[in-house]
Amino acid sequence: MDHIKAKAIIEAILFTMGETVEIDRLATVLEMGKKEVQQCVEEMQTDYEKEDRGISILMLEDAVQLCTKGTLYEYLIKIAKTPRKMVLSDTVLETLSIIAYKQPVTRMDIERVRGVSCDFAVNKLLEYELIMEVGRKDAPGRPLLFGTTEQFLRCFGVKSITDLPEISAMQLEEFKQQAEEEAVASVKEGKGTTEEEITVDI
Repeated sequence: MDHIKAKAIIEAILFTMGETVEIDRLATVLEMGKKEVQQCVEEMQTDYEKEDRGISILMLEDAVQLCTKGTLYEYLIKIAKTPRKMVLSDTVLETLSIIAYKQPVTRMDIERVRGVSCDFAVNKLLEYELIMEVGRKDAPGRPLLFGTTEQFLRCFGVKSITDLPEISAMQLEEFKQQAEEEAVASVKEGKGTTEEEITVDI
């Protein structure tokens, strides 16, 4: 394998892993000798320095890691302190409501209420740290159970789940009806529907 392709693969692996990766493991994946892999890593270090990149490769004994350049630390602090915006569509909000009121719940529990797949919404809520995995249900397949987080309480200004306003059976039925309408519209248009969204600082 030529070094250009090998270096691209090494970069992709280090970026994805986000932690140290042993030279031996890289050599196995690349089907190259350990010394040749080390040479590729050294070439990458030189390339990054020449191009004044924002990343560098740190070598720790027999392992390597992709890191941000130390001289740029102050900028990383600034961006870390900047509040993120999370956009919650109707679908995501409805899924969050079901989890908040019925927790702990599985994906299947949520889908029983909404009548459609909830994978996207659940993944978004996990990404925003509004929900978390709280265990597994004692049932066939041991499905994951989800519940809300402290971040959820902070974002929606409540001290406890018990402070949430009551939700009626009619509202749950509305959730299901809206979900069915989304699914029908999506099939007809061949794409996702346009939804009203709210933005929250986190």
